[in-house]
Amino acid sequence: MPKITFLPNADICPEGITIEVPKGTSICRAALDHGIPLEHACELSCACTTCHVYVTKGLESLSDATEDEDDYLDKAWGLQSNSRLSCQAIINDEDLIVEIPRYTINHASERH
Repeated sequence: MPKITFLPNADICPEGITIEVPKGTSICRAALDHGIPLEHACELSCACTTCHVYVTKGLESLSDATEDEDDYLDKAWGLQSNSRLSCQAIINDEDLIVEIPRYTINHASERH
């Protein structure tokens, strides 16, 4: 099974964590299933940008971004070339390193 290493984020995952996940899982679902409270205001439906992440290793192994995802990413805070909406980024066979941005487009966290 592929592994995802979430880099430390002071508010969401202070120590960082490495988890194993089944191929075909989204990054967001994997995080939530392992107790990482990644924001996801639209309930994983590709209708916001709160689950925006940076994939610092393994980006090319993820499913391709759809036009809808690209449109929402254009609105994300701190957009980078390695940005993905974690609810849409489906994990394949390669290990990933993921950074959770310090801020989202939300003014207030909707902690689920």
